[in-house]
Amino acid sequence: MQELETALTLRPATDDDLPFLFRVYASTRAAELAPVPWSPAQKEAFLRMQFEAQHRHYHQYFTDADFLVILRDGQPIGRLYVHRSPDEIGLVDIALLPELRNAGLGTRLMNDLIAESEARGLPLSIHVEKHNRALRFYLRLGFVQVADEGVYLHLKWTPKMDIGGRGLSADFAD
Repeated sequence: MQELETALTLRPATDDDLPFLFRVYASTRAAELAPVPWSPAQKEAFLRMQFEAQHRHYHQYFTDADFLVILRDGQPIGRLYVHRSPDEIGLVDIALLPELRNAGLGTRLMNDLIAESEARGLPLSIHVEKHNRALRFYLRLGFVQVADEGVYLHLKWTPKMDIGGRGLSADFAD
């Protein structure tokens, strides 16, 4: 259980982090590209193109989001992109390096976002690809599907509000 004792911190991502952020992104696509009969150079070129497109998209459409590098004991281990609006907290992206996945670190980060959602009385939402293994993780944390958007499922975690002592979900408080 020493793994769960490590210090996790967040800091804003900078252009200096782009090589690391590319590495994290590429690691999330490794299994998907494994059966593709391309050379390593072709795969890397494809991944760089995809990373750059995603990076531009996120910064264009989530201009006021927090683009954060996740640090464990001061060393970069992942990325966390969160867009906060007056109506909800949107988890744009979260990814850890492969060797640190399934060690409870993602759960700690998600529990922090859930606690923020609860404290602010705002839903926490995320879009997850239907075939993404993390889908089970989000459902286990209490997210529910609110829309099927083709390749993606829109999931939402809704804080419970104590309405007249009945503990009703905020969705039913209106």
